[in-house]
Parts: sequence; C-alpha cells; structure tokens
Amino acid sequence: MSTTVETTPRSTRAATMRLTQIAILTALVIVLQLIGSFTGIKIGPFTPTLALIPIIIGAVLFGPSAGAFLGAVFSVVVCIAVVTGADPGGLLMFQENPVVTLLLCMLKGTAAGFVGGLLYKAVRNTSEIAALALAAIATPLVNTGILCIGMLTVFAPLVTGWAEAAGSASIGKFILISVVGINFLFELVLDAVLVPVIRRIISAVSKKKS
Repeated sequence: MSTTVETTPRSTRAATMRLTQIAILTALVIVLQLIGSFTGIKIGPFTPTLALIPIIIGAVLFGPSAGAFLGAVFSVVVCIAVVTGADPGGLLMFQENPVVTLLLCMLKGTAAGFVGGLLYKAVRNTSEIAALALAAIATPLVNTGILCIGMLTVFAPLVTGWAEAAGSASIGKFILISVVGINFLFELVLDAVLVPVIRRIISAVSKKKS
C-alpha cells in the first residue's frame, strides 16, 4: 500500500516533467522556424532548417513519437511560410500543386523527427555518442531527402525551369548544388557541431530524472 502511494506521485511528476520539456522544445521549434522563415535568412531559394536542433533533442530524449510530433509542429510552420510567400521556393511549388506541396512539407518534417528518434533508440545501447551522431545526421538527411524526391518527381517541370534559369543543364545537378550542396551541408554541419551541446543537455536531463 505504501509503495503505491509513493510511486504514483513520482510517476505523475515524471509525466508532468516530460510534457513540460516537450512544450519547451515545441516553443523552440516554432520560434527558430519563424526566425528562419520570416526574417529573410535564405540559402539559395530555400530556408536552412534551424529548428532541426530541438527536433533532434526531443527525438533523442523522448523517443520517435516525440520527434515526429516536434517535426509535425515544424512542418506546420513551414506550411504557413509557404502559403504566405515567406518561403519563395515553397510558394512556387504551392502554386504548381498546393495539395502535394503541403503533404510534402508535413511528411518531410514529421518523418525526419521520427527517423532520428528511431535510429537513436536502436543504437544507444551500443554507443550513445554514435547514436547521437546518427540521429543528428539522419534528421536533416530525411528532411532534405524527401524534399529532393518531390522536386525530382512531381515538381520536375518547375525545377527544370529553375535549373535553366540558373544556367544548369541538369535538374539533378541543380538540386545537388542549390538544395543538397548548400542547405543540407549547412544543416548537417550545424547539427554535428552542436552534438556535444545536445549530449550535455541529455546528460543534465537524465540526472534530473534519476
């Protein structure tokens, strides 16, 4: 009886702490993506995804479902930027095919957070730092990769026009240079540099949980 009385409040506190921390990360995702989308920070026609950092932290700390949730929140902000024209490249895609554009935006962010959390969970028992590095690499890779698939398929005619305007003979080369080569590398380097910081955050949170 006494054990039940002691355990229930502890479980409630843990659940409340989890919700509070996810709420803080959600706020960070929104603020960082708003800053990126609405302050004119651009690399080529697209916006670098600063919000991936709290998404990775959430996915690592609280699992794939939390990563997917944070990725979905990020995706909603991206959709708003696309529809309002704050993301010029996204707006052109939206005008070409609004339904697929919004689905693509929602899918890439949600999947990025989920996959990052899933890979961390699968590898963490072997090596925490390797698992963290894998999550930091996979999250921007999935986010950018799904965008590139959409650009090479549904939006190929539109992107071909962009490639021709930029003087590129190949749509694949254009995407590789303007999207993957710049945006992805920026996000990847940023995430990799911040891996030690994320690890300290995880260690601090883990100590509080224990």
